[in-house]
Amino acid sequence: MDKKIILGVFALIIVSISVILMAPDNSVSTPDTLPWKITHPTADTTRVFGITLGKSTLNEIANDYKHEAELEISLFKPTDAKMCVEAFFEEVNFNGLKAKIIMTIAIPEEELQGMFQRGLRMNSTPSGKRITLTADDLARVRTLPVASLTYLPTTTLEQSVIAKRFGEPAQRIREKKTNLIHWLYPQHGLDVVLDAKPFFQYLPTKDFELLRTPLLTNGEVLK
Repeated sequence: MDKKIILGVFALIIVSISVILMAPDNSVSTPDTLPWKITHPTADTTRVFGITLGKSTLNEIANDYKHEAELEISLFKPTDAKMCVEAFFEEVNFNGLKAKIIMTIAIPEEELQGMFQRGLRMNSTPSGKRITLTADDLARVRTLPVASLTYLPTTTLEQSVIAKRFGEPAQRIREKKTNLIHWLYPQHGLDVVLDAKPFFQYLPTKDFELLRTPLLTNGEVLK
């Protein structure tokens, strides 16, 4: 897998997310579609929301999620990071929890450059440029595995709720530039980012240092 991967939003939900997260696991939940339901089919992979990172392809995911939302795919060129192809569901609703899901795709750098050159349209965003891919490149992307996944719920999560569901993090790091605080769970392949609305970043456990190393370089470890 390409090691160059890595790295609000919607309507109100009927039931408070904090109440749902604090509810016992035998509530009206399906076991594979809750943010704390993380498994590891092998020692170096992470599975969440029915997606095995580093293994599940976009075609497989789109088929599994076809009743949830339409999959959107584009090449993203950030102003301060490397290019990547992102695929996202603008809104999913799992067990009463509305959220956006963003996935990065494992694509070699040389292929990314070719996709960029062949791009059909380029739109500017506050954080970079988004490029529309050709039909052939879209078809190619859909055969590739998802490298990482970001889950952005619609409402604020209390830190106490996060700690109850995931336990105490192995490490807390504050970004110097943004002041965002990251709760790191390397055993789960999980980074919980504490913002106005906290969100979750998942990746295969074997790739966790690709996330942690730049955080340590550009942040400070909290006690």
